[in-house]
Amino acid sequence: MQMIILLLWIVFTFIICIGVAILAQKYGVEYAISLVAVLAVLANIFATKIVVLGPLTVPAGVIVFSLIFFITDLISEKWGIKKARKAVWAGFLANLIFIITLYLVIFWPAAAYAQEFADKFSQVLALTPRIIIASFIAYLISQHHDIWLFAWFKKQTNGKHLWLRNNSSTIISQLIDSVIFIIIAFYGVFPVMPLILGQWTLKILIALLDTPFLYGALFLLRKIK
Repeated sequence: MQMIILLLWIVFTFIICIGVAILAQKYGVEYAISLVAVLAVLANIFATKIVVLGPLTVPAGVIVFSLIFFITDLISEKWGIKKARKAVWAGFLANLIFIITLYLVIFWPAAAYAQEFADKFSQVLALTPRIIIASFIAYLISQHHDIWLFAWFKKQTNGKHLWLRNNSSTIISQLIDSVIFIIIAFYGVFPVMPLILGQWTLKILIALLDTPFLYGALFLLRKIK
């Protein structure tokens, strides 16, 4: 049952991403770029919770973060590598603004009658400096690597075999992200190898699932003027 719910969640989020891509086709790529920014912030919020999925132990933000690779690959294919890089930097900027404003809110003295709620707010949302640094470094390195490798495969195959460049660039870049993020964020706190393997395994599953959605999205976008 848990796996079915997970698959339904992944499919639902892919459908949302395709819907945003359609908006981007009609009204401008900025819609797709803004989605990357939203997903990047959500992934950081969810990353503080470690969850169990069958034999896997993963940060709860793994699904949301994996979708960023789907969107940037779609942007690279449809609007070009420069727009994809803009999306990556938009995600970085959104996270930076989120972190700064979050800590301003946390350090803002709470009303006396709302102190208990304020404490819970801080406990839930306050990201440790390690997680912040880990997410920034892993995000920038893995996302830029994904865009570069996607474009490299496209050039080597003369624009053919979308499935190859989509899966290869995403799976390799996801491994880079998992290793960097988990080691910086959780080394010495949690066992890192189960987290790395669990996160990467789930990311591979999502990467394989996103290929038909990528083909479907591009088919729909070609139909829209």
